[in-house]
Amino acid sequence: MTAPRNPTALAPTATAENPVSTPTLSAGLVLAILLVAVNLRATLTGVGTLLPAIEHDTGLTAAAGGVLSTLPLLMFAVTSPFVGRVSHRIGTTRLLVASLAALAAGTVLRSLPSVACLFAGTVVLSAAIAVGNVLLPTVIRANVPGHRVHTISALYVTAMGLFAALSSGISVPLAKVLPGTWHSALAWGVVIALAALAGWLPRLRGTRPSGGAESRGKHARTPWKSWLAWQVSFFMGLQSLAFYTAIAWLPSILGGQGMSTTAAGWMLFYYQVVSLVTGMVLPLLTRGRHDQRFTAAAAAAIVAASFAILLLLPGFAVVACTLLGVGSGVCLVLALSFQSQRASGPSETTALAGMAQSIGYLVAAAGPLLLGVLHEATGSWTGALVLLIALSTVMAVAGYGAGRNRHVRT
Repeated sequence: MTAPRNPTALAPTATAENPVSTPTLSAGLVLAILLVAVNLRATLTGVGTLLPAIEHDTGLTAAAGGVLSTLPLLMFAVTSPFVGRVSHRIGTTRLLVASLAALAAGTVLRSLPSVACLFAGTVVLSAAIAVGNVLLPTVIRANVPGHRVHTISALYVTAMGLFAALSSGISVPLAKVLPGTWHSALAWGVVIALAALAGWLPRLRGTRPSGGAESRGKHARTPWKSWLAWQVSFFMGLQSLAFYTAIAWLPSILGGQGMSTTAAGWMLFYYQVVSLVTGMVLPLLTRGRHDQRFTAAAAAAIVAASFAILLLLPGFAVVACTLLGVGSGVCLVLALSFQSQRASGPSETTALAGMAQSIGYLVAAAGPLLLGVLHEATGSWTGALVLLIALSTVMAVAGYGAGRNRHVRT
């Protein structure tokens, strides 16, 4: 069920543990949010570029390497539903600090010279990132005025994307110059994890492990019976599927159409840059708009059009990647913003974000694997691209529903 947006509900809290006072958005809080954001992808995106070296040195098979790459998405899906309940008991800030400490520990564990540590560390840091994924929309909902949620969401998406790209770019050079090769390259992310931890530790002052303001209210249940929540979840999942599929297979698709490996790699980089720029510009174009139905549907339609161009007009790959970047950038910002905007309060935001990310990352994890199987079975990318066009069309429908100016009832 959905409820009309209540203007008074747009007066969020000053801190995650204080749902009463009027928010004051300080530069320090914005910096603290961005420090969490830069940790949500950077420790993961460098693995792909290091995977050949990891497989060579450890003897991992290609299948095991695929499991290593898919493991974070599966951990996101498994961990996300439990974040709300734990957050309700110990407080958002305390759980966020604990997750950052776990992220630093997991990053170090993953870099140790052991295959068991490689996988165990990946599990630990992925679970920690899942907590950050769910809690960051809650922190924004609780601390940011309603009319600025979209802007702050775009800022953190941009920071997340920039550091993800940076990690992809510097991992191999670091492996070449640092002692310990790829082990040291995997460990560099501990620096930004500790920086975020330092930024959030002072915010523990005045919070209590239980029974605080955040715990005095009733814990919001996961809104499984809300159709709006399912639309938010499917929109989150399908945009994630499109992104992770592009990251995994776009160079191969372009290579199969005759583009060189180097050029295909640069096209992937170009797509991500366009996506980042679009995410930065979006708040300027949609400022003051609470109804995002047509924006979400149009962005998803643009993603569908980009896959159609790749299928039907392979000579226009630059146009396709440009449209893919534009549509993906808008969809990502909206998918994250909806988790704050469609909830009526901080606890409800945590519940909605947990559901959206659990469902979303299950869908996203299936995408690259399913498309790879289709390609292997058919010997071409035609079936995979047709499927992406169809799923992007479904995403447009989900986005139209998720973009309504309504609140989820839990």
